[in-house]
Amino acid sequence: MRILKDFNIPDFKFPKLKMKNVENIEEVKVDYEDIAKKQKEEKGKSKYHEQTHYKTIKEIFVRSREKYGKNICILEKFNSKEPFTEITYKKFTDDVIALGTALTNKYNLKDERIVIIGENTYNWYVSYMAMLCGVGIAVPVDKELPANEIENVIERSKATAVIYSTKKKEVIKKLEDNLPRVKYFIQMNSDDKLSGRSVGFNTIIDEGKEMVKSGDNSFMQIEIDPEEFKVLIFTSGTTSNAKGVMLCNRNLAANVNAVSPYVKLTEADRLFSVLPLHHTYESSIGFLLPFANGCSVAVCQGLKYIVPNLKETKPTAMIAVPLLIENLYKKINASIEKSGKSGLVNSMIHVTNALKSVGVDIKKKVFAEIYENLGGNIRILVSAAAPIDAKIGKWIQDIGISFLQGYGLTETAPIAALTPEFEPKVGSAGKAVVCAELKIDKPNENGEGEVLIKSETLMLGYYEDKAATDEVIEYDEEGNRWFHSGDVGYLDEDGFLFITGRSKNVIVTQNGKNIYPEEIELMLGNIPEIKECMVYGKEVEGEKELVISAKVIPNYEELEENYGKDLSDKQIYDIIWEKIKEVNHKLTSYKAIKNLEIKKDEFVKTTTMKIKRYAELNKDK
Repeated sequence: MRILKDFNIPDFKFPKLKMKNVENIEEVKVDYEDIAKKQKEEKGKSKYHEQTHYKTIKEIFVRSREKYGKNICILEKFNSKEPFTEITYKKFTDDVIALGTALTNKYNLKDERIVIIGENTYNWYVSYMAMLCGVGIAVPVDKELPANEIENVIERSKATAVIYSTKKKEVIKKLEDNLPRVKYFIQMNSDDKLSGRSVGFNTIIDEGKEMVKSGDNSFMQIEIDPEEFKVLIFTSGTTSNAKGVMLCNRNLAANVNAVSPYVKLTEADRLFSVLPLHHTYESSIGFLLPFANGCSVAVCQGLKYIVPNLKETKPTAMIAVPLLIENLYKKINASIEKSGKSGLVNSMIHVTNALKSVGVDIKKKVFAEIYENLGGNIRILVSAAAPIDAKIGKWIQDIGISFLQGYGLTETAPIAALTPEFEPKVGSAGKAVVCAELKIDKPNENGEGEVLIKSETLMLGYYEDKAATDEVIEYDEEGNRWFHSGDVGYLDEDGFLFITGRSKNVIVTQNGKNIYPEEIELMLGNIPEIKECMVYGKEVEGEKELVISAKVIPNYEELEENYGKDLSDKQIYDIIWEKIKEVNHKLTSYKAIKNLEIKKDEFVKTTTMKIKRYAELNKDK
């Protein structure tokens, strides 16, 4: 749904890594008898963590308020020259109750649809939680949408209030006259009193606190129906026009329950928030899950501040998209390469892997400099939203960080599969979470077919679109609902899911062979001279078959370093084409790339940095 014409991953600045610890590791004394004893004790024990059984987010809210009041809930840098502000669970939940009380009793917005739009910020979290705990239906909106699309979403959702960040003030002001249905425009971080339809967020919080202080406990007494429509999220629309996904409290609570047996979070954990909150992965797994466990969430100031923010907040976990993880991986390894220690680092990876296999883990000590540049405490890195090269995941595991992959869609709120932290399988998208079941529809000779999902996290349906809902959800003989994901993949003997493509992106040859662009794109992604690419079937006049084509954005930094400055367009084309021919040798003939296009502008993308293929192809048309 979002179009990013000028989006670039920032140039992360990593200091030169000297990797001194790799050379100066003290002798490790290994007590093999003690290790054997511990391994014997662990044998037979279930590796799964205790599962939670929440029915609503309100239930989680009440429990976390009582249990974790003194804990840090949100860390945010409100002033770039000052340290991160630490906000406790007590303050956060007080603000949620105040906002909820005023919106329902003073502004009469109970059960209304309320748009939330803005960057990741404290007031966004407060607004969203207030909706889930009893105000009305939350409509999280992508802040990067152009004005006409923001207006369209507000109209389509029938919103009667809009909560917006200060950065969106000018856009919202221009739209006000076109939105007569909206009763209130509420600006975050504003103390403005009610004037016409505009009012400051802080004013509403203050009013709510006075109401609570006077004995108004009505908001906390609101009972939540787990099945009631509570969240409306418009999909990114990477392959088609955006649909409105309707979620209920049960869907969101089921996400927390689904993750709990696979990944253990404690009060000591801190998540680093870098993905946009209007996305279900960030709002559910990056916020509601840590909130249920008493963890803290550090809000990244923006992509270009990732490294300094990581160092300052020292998170233990981060959810990111493949493009971001790949960039971190490349920058760190380029720095190691410059230090001349690549060979030594690879050797120590083998040594530390061998030691870890017998119960001795010294990875954090050996690779201390890498950890320091990621804050020093990172233990979990989750890749979500798209496939990632398995070698990157393995490298992350090799330096001692748990590399997990999550799989799901907005329609599954979003979690459907996840890597258990105690059973990593790099390259897979994880295995079905405890509240879900996966199956492959009409598998081919390789076991590949469309991924179908049955899950407690599955949406109620598409907003005002029964035909679209019926198209993707089918009922089996027992009355179970199965969702057609549109993704193509297979399940291995252990139940792990491997995604091989997207059914809507599939290129079908004249003799019925299926080509999944994602598979080829991952291979092209290993070419240093290529920054980004998109593979597709190109219609060529006079050709019966679609011509397998690659649109490529060159890595000019790499080209300059290895081939010299001032390269002509033809020279760049020839260099990349030679690299592509090497990839073609590894592909069966019908998958080979026959056409190369050098792209000079950025790809059209969603907020999770996925290329919007249909938009790219429409641009060509």
